[in-house]
Amino acid sequence: MFRFKQKEKKKKLDIYKDQILQWLSTYPDLSSAQITDWIKERYGNVPCSERSVRAYISSLRSEYKIPKQGHKRQYEAVEELEMGFQSQVDFGQIWVDTIDGSRIKLYCFAMVLSHSRMKFAYWQAKPFTTVDFIEAHDKAFEFFGGSTKEIVYDQDRLLAVDENFGDVIYTEEFQKYVDFMKFKIRLCRPYDPESKGKIEAVVKYVKNNFAKHRIFEDIDSFNKSCLEWLDRTGNANVHGTIKRIPKEVFALEKQHLIPVSPKQNSPKNILTYVVRKDNTLLYKQNRYQLPKGTYEPGKKVNVVIEGEFIKVLDIEKNNLIVKHRISNERGS
Repeated sequence: MFRFKQKEKKKKLDIYKDQILQWLSTYPDLSSAQITDWIKERYGNVPCSERSVRAYISSLRSEYKIPKQGHKRQYEAVEELEMGFQSQVDFGQIWVDTIDGSRIKLYCFAMVLSHSRMKFAYWQAKPFTTVDFIEAHDKAFEFFGGSTKEIVYDQDRLLAVDENFGDVIYTEEFQKYVDFMKFKIRLCRPYDPESKGKIEAVVKYVKNNFAKHRIFEDIDSFNKSCLEWLDRTGNANVHGTIKRIPKEVFALEKQHLIPVSPKQNSPKNILTYVVRKDNTLLYKQNRYQLPKGTYEPGKKVNVVIEGEFIKVLDIEKNNLIVKHRISNERGS
């Protein structure tokens, strides 16, 4: 009895084999999840399951001797919360290559809804200021179509990631925004895994699956690509903890969010200050002179920050009292 050698069966992913090998050779630490997303981004679809992709990539690594660098898996404690009750915010940073061959440090703001695990991410090429931080919240609320009753911030990481973040969240400007938007702040305590699990997982996922090894052209394109990634992958894959697709769960949770008008006149850069007896106001440890006679007992004024300038307005008439260039000194 003769046995003929069976021709090796062609695999569905062979059409991408050269491309995948090129990616693996350039970035040996690529995960199968990121490769799956890159195929979707460039070719529109993946002709097999994620499990098949993992098996295919594993076989290529073995055949071409491209070992994967070790990666510690992150776990999160399960804490089921009612729809629309809580979201969590995290911050992150990552260095990426640019199209001209240099490197740039990007800063990320991310928010996740605790019930559905629906995610939003927003990037900047500079550290977040208070105004940027509030703007990121506005963009997140617009993306979700509303806000939750409570937002959790990781107290450990406010200062650990970047000193600026700790300053931002405790500013008077941000507190006014919180009061205006009517959500509660909850700060995670150190060593509190039940409340920090979702927070710690989100930015790691966005950085490792979307941003890592992505070539930076400009910040607008980067944010546009991130939203597209969220739609096709970040919120479209089955979540490992809840075992459901965030987008599908979010379709129900969205109805429980607090409505927010996309362009409502929030006081993100409008502050209220007390006029001092010497006809000055103190803004960020610097004194700004007001016209003589402005002071009255209990007198308050509105302050608007516009670029490099600080404008002082009458609260009742809303007319301009004085305008100064913002000082970069401290205690001037």
